[in-house]
Amino acid sequence: MSATYRDIKADILGKITRGEWKPGSLIPSELELAEVYGAARATVNRAMRELAEEGIIERKRKSGSRVRLSPLRQARFDIPVIRHQIEEQGRAYRYALVRSEVIEAPDWLCARLSLPGGARVRHLTCLHFADGTPWLHEDRWINLTLLPRAEAADFSAMGPTEWLVTQIPFSAVEISISATAADATLAAHLDCAVGEPLLMTERLTHWDGQTVTYVRLVHRPGHRMTTRY
Repeated sequence: MSATYRDIKADILGKITRGEWKPGSLIPSELELAEVYGAARATVNRAMRELAEEGIIERKRKSGSRVRLSPLRQARFDIPVIRHQIEEQGRAYRYALVRSEVIEAPDWLCARLSLPGGARVRHLTCLHFADGTPWLHEDRWINLTLLPRAEAADFSAMGPTEWLVTQIPFSAVEISISATAADATLAAHLDCAVGEPLLMTERLTHWDGQTVTYVRLVHRPGHRMTTRY
């Protein structure tokens, strides 16, 4: 029986922790490891990818993979389904679609998503409530070139995140967290004062080198974000 990716990952990790492969040392290529373990290269690749994601090894396209000089500790963020977040707190969830349109991507969005001029996108504005109180304002753009079925999707009853996670995987995510101030629109939607400080999360989700979606999530005053690493 050939080794599973878990077997390969555990064996490589064992070599590193025992000092057989020292910090900074070059790791055999995926082809060499596939032969050693009697496994497909894709299986080896998955093991190596997970070790890289966990900060144990460092992978570079042309120079190969090396044991990190020191393990990299990384903060990890899941892509949360907002309904689940609210219901896990024992609160009643409600969702409202404020606006939906299919348009040509504006110039700033083409630059942000690396889209060609004239690319079509689905633009959605949504509100999420907890126990009837505004919880989150969502401003989302979906790349219809990559995900054309999003054009006809019905977002009147289901939030975009819940729909997206069932439609397409993601290979990379870029998250930015910043402070913003409530303008008149945000203040009306989140039931707060104009100028009140708010927490904003921007997220770009990619698949196979292309951007699937860009979203701005603005949380009502007092929101707390927690991550583990």
